[in-house]
Amino acid sequence: MNGKLIIFSAPSGSGKSTIINYLLSCNLNLAFSISATSRPPRGEEQNGVEYFFLSPEEFKQRIANNEFLEYEEVYENRFYGTLKSQVEKQLSDGQNIVFDVDVVGGCNIKKYYGKRALSIFIQPPSIEELRKRLIGRGTDALDVIESRVAKATYELEFAAQFDEVIVNDNLEQAKETTLQLVRNFLNQAQE
Repeated sequence: MNGKLIIFSAPSGSGKSTIINYLLSCNLNLAFSISATSRPPRGEEQNGVEYFFLSPEEFKQRIANNEFLEYEEVYENRFYGTLKSQVEKQLSDGQNIVFDVDVVGGCNIKKYYGKRALSIFIQPPSIEELRKRLIGRGTDALDVIESRVAKATYELEFAAQFDEVIVNDNLEQAKETTLQLVRNFLNQAQE
């Protein structure tokens, strides 16, 4: 039995990672998509576990060969992307794959897989609330926070392109709503 795909996108500070980690603990046969990157491994990271580590040249060659579902050049020669072959392997192993990707990547994966994928956008209650959350984290300088808020405003324009939009104004409720959506999706017969 082939697996299904669950795509998550959200502005930074929306609670997406917290919701995904909750779902991963819910016994739904979920596995993270293993992305490729052109950055070197950090600490104890292993090739094929946290990421597939490729040289910038190899990454560019794979782009030219159309091997990615989605990719992004974050900085010059610093790429991140999702290899079609890895996704197909995980699906054929029966895994339900969770993607944590930017809005453009999420739209691209959904377009490629259609009804086999459920795309979920986690939305903050407001830009002001998002700014408060980012400040409350205490991990970023004010200029970084403002750049994340500006990016969030752009990302919110994509929400309507997702199958489901969860407004995270109450984390426990958002987790339960998302769990129910994912459960229902996984229990549907494949067409």
